[in-house]
Amino acid sequence: MRPVRGQICLAMALSVLSALAGMAALGFFAWSINALLVRPDQWPWFGMGGLLGSTIASYALRLIAFDQSHYGAFRLETRLRTRLATHLARVPLGDLQGIGAGGLAKVIQDDVKSLHAFVADSTPLYARAYAMPVASAVALCWLDWRLALACALVLVAGVVMMALAMRGRSDLTRRYNTAREAVSAAVVEFVQAMPVVRTFDTGQATFSRYRQALDEYLQILVYWYRSASFNLRFALAILNPLTTLTVLLWLGAWLIWRDSLAFSIWLTTLLVGAGMAEAMMPLMSLAHMVDKAKLSIARIDQILALAPLAEPPGRGLEPANADVRFESVNFRYSPDGPAALTGLSFVAPAGSITALVGPSGAGKTTVARLIPRFWDVSAGSIRVGGVDIRELDHDTLMRQVAFVFQDSFLFTGTIAENIGLGQPSMDRGAIARAARAAQAHDFIQTLPSGYDTQVGERGGQLSGGQRQRITIARAILQDRPILILDEATAFADAENEAALIAALSVLMRGRTVIMVAHRLSTVRDADQILVMDRGRLVESGRHDDLLADDALYARMWRNYERAQQWTLHSAAGECPGMTTVAIATGTERLI
Repeated sequence: MRPVRGQICLAMALSVLSALAGMAALGFFAWSINALLVRPDQWPWFGMGGLLGSTIASYALRLIAFDQSHYGAFRLETRLRTRLATHLARVPLGDLQGIGAGGLAKVIQDDVKSLHAFVADSTPLYARAYAMPVASAVALCWLDWRLALACALVLVAGVVMMALAMRGRSDLTRRYNTAREAVSAAVVEFVQAMPVVRTFDTGQATFSRYRQALDEYLQILVYWYRSASFNLRFALAILNPLTTLTVLLWLGAWLIWRDSLAFSIWLTTLLVGAGMAEAMMPLMSLAHMVDKAKLSIARIDQILALAPLAEPPGRGLEPANADVRFESVNFRYSPDGPAALTGLSFVAPAGSITALVGPSGAGKTTVARLIPRFWDVSAGSIRVGGVDIRELDHDTLMRQVAFVFQDSFLFTGTIAENIGLGQPSMDRGAIARAARAAQAHDFIQTLPSGYDTQVGERGGQLSGGQRQRITIARAILQDRPILILDEATAFADAENEAALIAALSVLMRGRTVIMVAHRLSTVRDADQILVMDRGRLVESGRHDDLLADDALYARMWRNYERAQQWTLHSAAGECPGMTTVAIATGTERLI
């Protein structure tokens, strides 16, 4: 709260002044009643004027206090979200993936909003809740110490009972929030997995996980209620203003009967004492909001504590060319995790095409994503144009590298906005030329609004192949010298694959290309093929040379050729009551 502390302190001070003005209004009211009783033929102008002025001042100060706290809360919300977004942009991608999109969204949206609510609503109420009992106690002591002592005893009894009700509250609050979040996670999982649920278990197994989470939530609620119910109810009954009024009423009446208390003093203590007890209730009810704010602060601190990628020591370095060099690179996704890459060294000359192939989990995608510093290497170095990428500032490095991943991502907005991402000043003609080169212009023209068509969330209004071609158009428009392709045609059908290959041929022209490939037919003409296995480079060379070596690449190629010969055969009736499909590979049939 440091950035808005001054504004919040002002709001709290105004709230205190509002409470004091309210007490003054009660005093003027009592004075006016007493004046009317003493001199019924004379209107108490002074008392009634003071009552009106104090009431207006109390409401005005309270409104201004909440205005200030809300303005401060919006400032804090803006600063926090900006700071979180800026920080997350510098955190290694692996750390963000470990938290997950849902966890990050909760922090940036829900937790920041929780702090907003705390600052905007709670701080003035807290100041009022603390100031009113103190001011009321001082006023009661000044009016009559006996009545003040009676009020104090009532409040002490209520606070003691409340403390008993709050025993173990921190642990119970933690368990309560954990159980509640488990219920929310189970609901989200059940809804997101609905196609799988309906296909396999009609919801019995997956819904049971939700019921289990709900049962655990119910157990903690029941335990908390039973352990605190009596003490809490008793405390609320004691702290109710009626309890204090009853004590003051009987004690004051007895003192008046004994001619030991003036009626005007008794009336004033009744009004002030009721306000004193009433001020304690918000203090108790606000405790839950404070607990939520503390949990939100802890999660925000956890995100801000993530170590960002190291900043380059100097500025102004520029790569000499577009070659990429790995020098004895080792990499682990976590300090105690298994090695993802070990001793990897290779050179991708400027303007060449380098293909990365190998079994699943060999480290191909890891290599591609280390180049733009999604993570930093554990040992060794990666150089672009002769400069270690850790010595290049982020903007300089991003001006060198363009990406086309197999999981294309489009932002909610128009097609033109997605193609021109990061280049808002780009004219519509340049966007259309990039779309033509990416084989996307024709299908864009058939859409209702052309380039102004909204793509929907994550591009949901378009097919997978259409999204991929827009991603390629974006990369063409950026015109960066190094291109990273991570199986850009993996999920395309035959028609879309032909269009994507034509688009990629335009995109790859004259660039340093590093492509991760599973379809070996797409890398036959690469300048060099790097064969990865378990994080190590086991072979390198051109297609024909690797086939001649008859090692891992040759085995992969033979398996690829066999897979191309697979056909489907109907085998209905071979198993009673079942229709089977046979996949034939040459002379073999796999049922």
